[in-house]
Amino acid sequence: MKRIGDEVHLTETEASGGSKEGVVRWVLGISLTLAIIAMSAVWIIPALN
Repeated sequence: MKRIGDEVHLTETEASGGSKEGVVRWVLGISLTLAIIAMSAVWIIPALN
């Protein structure tokens, strides 16, 4: 954090409050894939009978 007069300049990491690892993207992607598989199974299995 730098102060220049009355202005405060922050880095991107300081402004976001943490690191940017991309974990949320993986969790959402895996959850979406599992939801699609589950919904497909609910639809396909009764259709086979």
